[in-house]
Amino acid sequence: MAMKIRLARGGSKKRPFYRVVAADSRMPRDGRFIEKLGTYNPLLPKDSEERIKLDMERVQYWLDQGAQPSDRVSRFLEAAGVLEKKERANMKKAEPGQKAKDRAEEKAEKAAAAKEAAEAPAETPAEAPAEEAAAEE
Repeated sequence: MAMKIRLARGGSKKRPFYRVVAADSRMPRDGRFIEKLGTYNPLLPKDSEERIKLDMERVQYWLDQGAQPSDRVSRFLEAAGVLEKKERANMKKAEPGQKAKDRAEEKAEKAAAAKEAAEAPAETPAEAPAEEAAAEE
């Protein structure tokens, strides 16, 4: 039997509440489970002790029996220090697309050209009085 330690959703619409359960992986998400191992309430602040409650002794028992934690539960266990942290793929979802990069480059080039144009006339008037003084002598 393939065992999983995973979340089973409860609560009302738009007010989620999860039970951390040990269940057969073939059972439905909110369906039959073997043992309730804890709770997770995502509506509470992250620093609240009530947010995640786990019976670590039973979790360790199920891990020793070969149960595989789901991704979210493994993150809880890593935070608790039961599991070592895994390397995860860093998806590049936050990176802008190619068109946005091109627009940013064009904007940077225009800003650099405007800066050079602003500096060039500032140097020319400063040199002009020196040239006039040289012409008077």
